[in-house]
Amino acid sequence: MITTLSQVKPEAVIALGAGYGTAQGLEWKLTTALTGTELPGGGQLLFRERMFVALYGYTEGGTLGVLGEQDAAGSVQRAIETAAGYDDLVPSRVVPAFEIIATVASEFPGVDGNYSFESSIEQLQPWVDAAAAAGVYVVLDLQPGRTDFLTQAQAYEPLLRLPYVGLAMDPEWRLLPNQVHLRQIGSVSIEEVNAVVTWLADLTRANALPQKLLLLHQFLPQMIQNRELLDTSREELAVLIHVDGYGSPGDKQTTWQTIRDAAPPNVFWGWKNFIDEDLPLLTPEQTIAQAVPTPVFISYQ
Repeated sequence: MITTLSQVKPEAVIALGAGYGTAQGLEWKLTTALTGTELPGGGQLLFRERMFVALYGYTEGGTLGVLGEQDAAGSVQRAIETAAGYDDLVPSRVVPAFEIIATVASEFPGVDGNYSFESSIEQLQPWVDAAAAAGVYVVLDLQPGRTDFLTQAQAYEPLLRLPYVGLAMDPEWRLLPNQVHLRQIGSVSIEEVNAVVTWLADLTRANALPQKLLLLHQFLPQMIQNRELLDTSREELAVLIHVDGYGSPGDKQTTWQTIRDAAPPNVFWGWKNFIDEDLPLLTPEQTIAQAVPTPVFISYQ
């Protein structure tokens, strides 16, 4: 349908059935379809017969995750190989991804006093470009310290205007004014989360972009306050809760069940494997067997 609409550009379209969503959502879908722009793996809705497998980390070295253990080209190849390990395990198409830490939690306040180091767009652009050229989806991860998620997200608007770039929020690193990283585990109010939902959905709609991922990291219930009020009504976004528990298989399963309990409606689910901290590291087969229901986003740190 996307190809047909983008080529024909009809003056009117009639959509029958509830499967097309709300009138507002249908308007955005049709406008976006006319552009012909598709996501890595095809289509314009993220999790329609698609699962992502991602490398997580910082571009400047491997201390914060596997992504930076090699250069951009090497990470593209590693992401493709990692995703391929799931090809025969799920019916969905498996798409490789990067989750790049764009703002890094710091033990020092820095010039702006927010305990977060913000990567420049110029630093991130080569990695985003390398990913795009290879059909790798990109997620920009925010660790905001004492500033707020919306302020940091808006700084990366030029990258978020790209159809293959989504956003991740990591409440572990969201500090109150008197907090310091590694002394307290951070948290975020649902009002702050929903402000990002509104801004990112509006950006997606205004630019006729395919559906965009908003990923929320969580391993303790208190990290997202009043989570039951999470706004999942905007069809422009696929909102995903990424369960970040590490340790033994039993520990990971406990965290998985705890975070999934009393979840908001219409959210998707993600799972993380920690290459050094998980003992033992689950194989792709074990990951699919233990993470039930099957997550649509699996990352490696």
